[in-house]
Amino acid sequence: MACPPPKNEFFYFDANGLMVMTEKYHLNRGFCCNSGCRHCPYGFKKKEGGTENKEEKKKQ
Repeated sequence: MACPPPKNEFFYFDANGLMVMTEKYHLNRGFCCNSGCRHCPYGFKKKEGGTENKEEKKKQ
């Protein structure tokens, strides 16, 4: 019988088996990668035809 995976505060696997980084992981890394991550604490959101970042939007 397989052991359950250890609980990890930096990532988990979703229902499709994809690794999802947590908000704590992103904060620990210290910067936004501009990839539209599910738990991005920096406010980056992907949109069709381009990207949008809250900080860049404020500058406009």
